Amino acid sequence: MNTGAFLLNLAVTAGVALAVLLAAFAAGARLGRHRGVDVAWGLAFTAVAVTGQLLSAGHGDPARRLLVTALVAVWGLRLSAHIWWRSRGAGEDPRYARMLSRAPEGPARTRYALRKVYLLQALLVWFVSLPVQYAQYLPDRLGPLDGAAAALWAVGLFFESVGDRQLARFKQDPANRGRVMDRGLWRYTRHPNYFGDACVWWGLYLLSAHHPAALLLLPSPLLMTWLLAFGSGKPLLERRMAAQQRPGWAEYTARTSSFLPLPPRRRA
Repeated sequence: MNTGAFLLNLAVTAGVALAVLLAAFAAGARLGRHRGVDVAWGLAFTAVAVTGQLLSAGHGDPARRLLVTALVAVWGLRLSAHIWWRSRGAGEDPRYARMLSRAPEGPARTRYALRKVYLLQALLVWFVSLPVQYAQYLPDRLGPLDGAAAALWAVGLFFESVGDRQLARFKQDPANRGRVMDRGLWRYTRHPNYFGDACVWWGLYLLSAHHPAALLLLPSPLLMTWLLAFGSGKPLLERRMAAQQRPGWAEYTARTSSFLPLPPRRRA
């Protein structure tokens, strides 16, 4: 691997991630709501991967570079399109409303949003995507480990996209208003989309795991998994669901796995 070229890549992709999130910040500040940053999340990952694809030309294996870039782009663009479709016409996301309420209204709140939402997410995009950038510079040809990585990515995309679609169809039915989604993939895990997201990033990590140096990149998928399962993903959503006191929520959580897909637990 050309270390100098890779370090330059890291600097450029950091700037790209920052540019995407700053553009999202400008739009959020103008509209007066910041939920659009979730749309920018997938776009920023895609932009970083495409930038790495261009900069790694002549350094990494062409097939590996194309594969890892395509996998990130498919995941990122699908996620952004889904979030955009789901949130069009909606007001501020309750998570960001609570976070920003800690700062006084006016310019101070806008600066607070820049620091706590956009700049933080730009850093997370760059850090979580380190295995992707590393894989793009590997000269190794694709092999069995990469096939397993792509399969794990595909399992993740299935859980994420199918889970999102099932939930969207459930919410579209007026008869389900106020009810708990416990069908399809949601029968086996309370968060098939978050579980799928974690699988996607572990699959992408395996595409970089051809050298011992890849152990230094383990914090990237570990951080993403922690955010989904213990950080800003599952815990925040479940606290909101519990606060809404939806009928059947306690029974659903008692019988359904919180993250990993497992058969529903039988009632004692």
